[in-house]
Amino acid sequence: MTPRAVRIITDVAAVDRPFDYALGENVGAVGAGDRVRVDFNHRSVRGWVLGDVEYHDDLKPLTKWLGFGPPASLLGLLQWASERWCGPLSRLLVSASPRRLVTSLPDLPPARPLSASVMGSVRSFAPGVWCFAPMSDPIELILYAYALGVERDGSLLVLVPTEAWARRLRGRLEQRGCSVASGEDEWDRMRAGWPVVVGSRGTALAPVAKVRGAVIVDADDEAFRSEATPTWDAVTMLRERCARDDAPMWCTTMMPSPSLLDGDDYHVDPDAVGGWPRLVVVDRRHTDPHEGTLSATALEVARAALEGDEPIAVAVILQRLGAGRLLACRSCGELARCAVCSLAEDEQDGWLTCRDGHEHRANFCRSCGATGLRRVKLGVTTLARDVSNQLAQPVSELTSHTPLDVALQRIVVGTEAVFQRIRRCGVVIFVDFDQYLLAPRESARRAAVTAVGKAGRLVGSRRDGRGAVVLQTRRSEDPVLRALEDGDVGGLVSGDVEEARLLSLPPYGAVAEVSGECATSFIQGLAGSPVSVGSDGRTFVVRASDVATLTSALRSVPRPSGRIRLAVR
Repeated sequence: MTPRAVRIITDVAAVDRPFDYALGENVGAVGAGDRVRVDFNHRSVRGWVLGDVEYHDDLKPLTKWLGFGPPASLLGLLQWASERWCGPLSRLLVSASPRRLVTSLPDLPPARPLSASVMGSVRSFAPGVWCFAPMSDPIELILYAYALGVERDGSLLVLVPTEAWARRLRGRLEQRGCSVASGEDEWDRMRAGWPVVVGSRGTALAPVAKVRGAVIVDADDEAFRSEATPTWDAVTMLRERCARDDAPMWCTTMMPSPSLLDGDDYHVDPDAVGGWPRLVVVDRRHTDPHEGTLSATALEVARAALEGDEPIAVAVILQRLGAGRLLACRSCGELARCAVCSLAEDEQDGWLTCRDGHEHRANFCRSCGATGLRRVKLGVTTLARDVSNQLAQPVSELTSHTPLDVALQRIVVGTEAVFQRIRRCGVVIFVDFDQYLLAPRESARRAAVTAVGKAGRLVGSRRDGRGAVVLQTRRSEDPVLRALEDGDVGGLVSGDVEEARLLSLPPYGAVAEVSGECATSFIQGLAGSPVSVGSDGRTFVVRASDVATLTSALRSVPRPSGRIRLAVR
């Protein structure tokens, strides 16, 4: 019998290169993607088999076969992703591998066609990007995607932003006759090729041998982008995976980003307008400054909700984005904004300027000329106290650090963590919506629209006529608010695409952020590369005309010995 040798990548992330090992007679059958144990520099470490190589007598023997890892068909995608996001291949292999050792796989159930009663009301959806209203149910699209490919080999991947949502969706699909695998505990089912795999971001790397279709719900949600290195995102990963397997892909969104629209057909759901919540816009410039944190209008809506029977009647949200500091005129209430870029201005060394420093001007209001500017700044704890006093009711604070077992009062005050903990309420009040509208990032308008959409899922749609979303702002004329009131974000989408094209933002350019203690020395190594580098004092921003140029330049620089973080978009 001819001896075999295999190429191994270890789980030592600092050593991102493969090594060759010989297969001994005691190891047994080993295939590409399998997990093994090897002797690496006199240490016993785990690794993955990348494939067979030519045998040599001087190779170390492989120590032990540990079990199944990602299928061989997934290895090429992971290697592509490692180069695309400039990260260690081993990190991606960990994401595609089980937490426990899996040495056997279950029998695969057949992908059964759905009954006529289930498919009777399901309409067709062309692959591409679908703009849905927040309250539009994606189950019909998912069922269509399942039925369209039921005769094909492979698995349908369905991604939603959170695991809690995935558990609810799994139950709904199983009730309709789909065989579904979901969660870390069912990795072996995914590896066996279950007909439907449902989950959050990690499902983009589900260990199925072939994909026959993919659906991403709320595809622009930030939960689909990894914050750990490599900073991959599920949409880009699944697009590449579906292209390799010649499989259709559907993405739903409330307001598509330019990157999401890149290369895909765009469709608008005809029922989009009625699926948005009822809005109450309160312009704080025209209210009594002594009213308190909640305006008279917001208090009226909140008291009406408290008379209802919802377990959670009122949710008050304060989300600090960017620096979280705005300056407003004491006289007219107008916000201090840059005349060049319209971003919020802050005080630096006695002068007002935006984050990009377009101009430095004296501390006065552009609207009325008054010099009494005050800082609009409020924390969750202070907000909770003020809301409790105004409504004369006990209040619960809710942030990402709040324990899951804490009982909540009928009034909840907190950050966007409210969207994760509450399924339904009477009214949602954004106490300072300008934090979204003036956030110092290109996705500010999309984040504002998404926040209102998530709030709408708690209070119900205009069609239901159940609750309302209150927006307290000093920018009632903002086009985002007009689009939300009309339930039509088409104009905002066109504006974002044009802005991305003019500024060479993704997908019309490539961007990477470099930070860490050794970022400066790394950036120095980019001298002479076809990229441009900017800095905000803490993070370097590297730009290039396309992703291939950017990643080629980043990979050409030797990594310094200290900590560094590359976030490629």
